[in-house]
Amino acid sequence: MGSTDGIDLKRSVFGTLQGLKMISQLHQNRRIVQDFTLTTLAGIPGEFARLTYIASLRDLSSGRYEHAGLAALYPDEAMQQALRLCHEQIFERVLETPLERQEADLKACLERMPGGLPEVLNHWRRMEAYRVLMPEQAPGYLKELFCSNLRALLEILQDECSKARSAG
Repeated sequence: MGSTDGIDLKRSVFGTLQGLKMISQLHQNRRIVQDFTLTTLAGIPGEFARLTYIASLRDLSSGRYEHAGLAALYPDEAMQQALRLCHEQIFERVLETPLERQEADLKACLERMPGGLPEVLNHWRRMEAYRVLMPEQAPGYLKELFCSNLRALLEILQDECSKARSAG
């Protein structure tokens, strides 16, 4: 009976230590998310612009996020988890937004890009550039919904842009 009590005690201590480590990691990730949200994302107008920005931090070859400011302050793995979480949350917020508001937000985002709206729209439609905006871990059905929405929104914006050019 004495040897099993020692094993149970070790399991209990190990479980407690693991639990404390997990809680500490969650607190650190929350600090990183707050830091990133308040210092970086707050200055970016619109959900599509935020989604575009956070997707631009991800290396397409490795899937890892790069952010010099956060990397200087936090451990790499904690930063990766926090930025992955932010990316997923922004992506979900975009999908939860009514399409009419998504259209206006997307238009505002694309208008701020170099090349002018007609050129950017053409490129995004032709190359499906919006695919890089999706978080890697997003479920397939959400990725399909996002791509379907973007194709429709880009078509609408392209039509509006064509009508404005022919009227003006």
